Amino acid sequence: MITYQFLQQYWWCVVSLLGALLVFLMFVQGANSMLAEYRHDETATQLLLNSTGRKWEITFTTLVTFGGAFFASFPLFYSTSFGGAYWLWMLLLVTFVLQAVSYEFRSRSGNLLGRRVYTLFLVVNGILAPFLVGVVVSTFFYGAEFVVDRSSIADTLMPVISRWSTPAHGLEAIITPAGLLLGMTLVFLTRSLGCLYVINNVSAPQLTNRLRHSLMINAVPFVLLFVTFTALLLTRDGYAVDRAGRVFMQPYKYTLNLIDMPWVAGLFLVGVVLVLYGIWRSIRSTTYYKGIWPAGIGTILTVFSLLLLAGLNNTAYYPSLTDPACSLTIYNSSASPFTLEVMSVVSLLVPVVVGYIAYCWYSIDKRRITTQELSKEEHKY
Repeated sequence: MITYQFLQQYWWCVVSLLGALLVFLMFVQGANSMLAEYRHDETATQLLLNSTGRKWEITFTTLVTFGGAFFASFPLFYSTSFGGAYWLWMLLLVTFVLQAVSYEFRSRSGNLLGRRVYTLFLVVNGILAPFLVGVVVSTFFYGAEFVVDRSSIADTLMPVISRWSTPAHGLEAIITPAGLLLGMTLVFLTRSLGCLYVINNVSAPQLTNRLRHSLMINAVPFVLLFVTFTALLLTRDGYAVDRAGRVFMQPYKYTLNLIDMPWVAGLFLVGVVLVLYGIWRSIRSTTYYKGIWPAGIGTILTVFSLLLLAGLNNTAYYPSLTDPACSLTIYNSSASPFTLEVMSVVSLLVPVVVGYIAYCWYSIDKRRITTQELSKEEHKY
């Protein structure tokens, strides 16, 4: 028999997987952040844009799906974070709006702002979007400033369960050490993935050789930042939950989670190895262009395992810095058993959707983009 606890854990796994897919698909942002380096080379710029322009809708759709799944399965998190840290989320959404507008209007004749402005918008999205996603994820481990008062739902004048404790409404997380660290980690990760994707997708040796050099420049700070974040995370105290639902600080909580869930530890190690392998081989060999696949799969496994560490094994996945007792867990913030059960039936269609996306991906990318093909392309971004 499927229990309520199983459904809560199942949906945390689904949400974590969607989050991991989102981080991987942000290679689009990573590649676009490098447009500034090629601003004087229109051919290289056009190759980059036509490469990422074929995938940006998938990234945006995954972001919306991630938010929708979080809202439906853990509505208290949605109301707390989206309703409290709204400046942080709004800033993230604005960057994606800038991206969509830029892809649509950049190459249109007579556009209002001109190509350079729209290219700048894409660069801003390429840097700011992964940074803000990293800031948001850092709060899963290091906490945020909010309180939860369930009794206030009976207040007819202001029936709000969650309240944010700072006037910055989420922007304060940007200047925290954890937010800066994980934010910059994702910036360099997505830039590395962007290099790997374009190397795989574009057949233009002059550009791909430059991208291999850029890959090396971005991979070094990514590895250093990631190792620093992981070391700090595994050696810090974490927010644990006892059987009565009380939140308390537990030394080495996330290290203990790895020990208690060896399968998650295995996913994490395999993911890290695959990311490093994809990057290393792509730098080492000028004829190897498939590095996005091991690095991409490794990114998904690594982020997936980190998000599992944040929520499973009696861990508060959204700690409250204002009042630890208000911290959110997958048990006190989830939807009703009926809602989770119905959603679980719908989730059985996910493999079909993933298969369709894989087929479309293959159909679009079965031939690498060349400068000759670019000259014949009717639609240019």
